Amino acid sequence: MKTSKQNPHWQVVAASVCGTSHMKTKQLCQDAHHWQLLPGNVLVAAAADGAGSASQGKVGAMVAVETAIESLSLKDITRDSLADDETVRSLLTEALLAAKKAVEDEAAACQKQPQDLATTLIIAIASPEMVAAAQIGDGMAVAKDHLGNLLALTIPDNGEYINETTFLTSPGALETAQMRLWRETIVNIGLLTDGLQMLALNMVVSEPHKPFFFPLFDFVKNAEDQAEAKEQLVKFLGSERITQRTDDDLTLIIGAFNHL
Repeated sequence: MKTSKQNPHWQVVAASVCGTSHMKTKQLCQDAHHWQLLPGNVLVAAAADGAGSASQGKVGAMVAVETAIESLSLKDITRDSLADDETVRSLLTEALLAAKKAVEDEAAACQKQPQDLATTLIIAIASPEMVAAAQIGDGMAVAKDHLGNLLALTIPDNGEYINETTFLTSPGALETAQMRLWRETIVNIGLLTDGLQMLALNMVVSEPHKPFFFPLFDFVKNAEDQAEAKEQLVKFLGSERITQRTDDDLTLIIGAFNHL
């Protein structure tokens, strides 16, 4: 699909690809993502990483992202309503709660325990004037403003050990949720699961790595064909440059707003 450059609009390119470790063992990609453009240039997006130790982690991730976005899309979200901080926080909290309940309901329907569908979850809401994100578990959400400032809205929630994190189905998970709201003229957002966080995050200072994000932001801004751009993103995520650094499943959602 050719994208129009006549009016201010969001352009989004997103992909979830199987990591080399799962490809070797012929396992499914445990990551999932979903996004939707709402009226008034409001973008909602979600990314999730099903736990490798969970027998139905992929299902949990898919249910979580689809439910989170559905929850937001059914609300009457406008740029005016997003001007209220408490409204934004309530929208994100309700989306997390809806996703958690849907995963638990799916587990019951499959006669499984909730932990069998364990997954992380990152949710973002963005308009040209603001961005907000909520996160349970690892991965991260970032945004760039019109001045070129790059902000980590969330950072990986790792426990004492590098591969330890909190899942949506973990006891007390909602109490651990990170939530951040940034009011600026937003030009880019990015969501990624933990497979990419070693490349995308300067772990020493917990700041997003500009050389990773800025070329991707430019790529999405200049993309003219969404299907072709997604294909290029899938190739990038499967490239040797990436797979030499990580063998995990990878999800990346990149949005660029053309303010004209």
